Amino acid sequence: MRDRVDASSGLVLRRWRAEDVRAVTTAFADPLMRGQSGEPVDSVRAAERWTTARDEQWAAGSAFSFAVVDGGGLVLGQVCAGPVDRRHATGWVSSWTTATARGRGTASRACRAVARWAFDDAELFRLELGHRVNNPASCAVARAAGFAVEGRQRQKLAYDGVRHDVELHARLATDPEPVSG
Repeated sequence: MRDRVDASSGLVLRRWRAEDVRAVTTAFADPLMRGQSGEPVDSVRAAERWTTARDEQWAAGSAFSFAVVDGGGLVLGQVCAGPVDRRHATGWVSSWTTATARGRGTASRACRAVARWAFDDAELFRLELGHRVNNPASCAVARAAGFAVEGRQRQKLAYDGVRHDVELHARLATDPEPVSG
């Protein structure tokens, strides 16, 4: 499987590297990144563990996490296809972007590219993506990446003692490619 994907408008998806630790530490220092990892990424050691875990998941074939970088190699975020269920050829798509990349279409282009990669390289058939219903930016990312709305999962997530509904989106390998924009 390819571990580097050229996405649109100068974006590249590539596997995480040891030298990305500083960028990961900086990204997770942003208050909006709270909750984007199962464990806090609040130190260089934690960022090292985070990047190592991404590499181990890739090697096991359980999840495929890409650093989203610009043409100069600046880390703009992450996009992941996984966890993967090989029996059903399904996977979950997640993404985040750094503060400087938000609002520029980075996440939607990365999600579009990882979906095509997942269908072609990882041989998945169905990808799912979910977001809190109070997060319209994530909904826009999902729609722009070609993920159709399938329904609402009531009170699925809890942050700071508050339950949140999640809107579920999905994209199939047989769906038409979304229009770039």
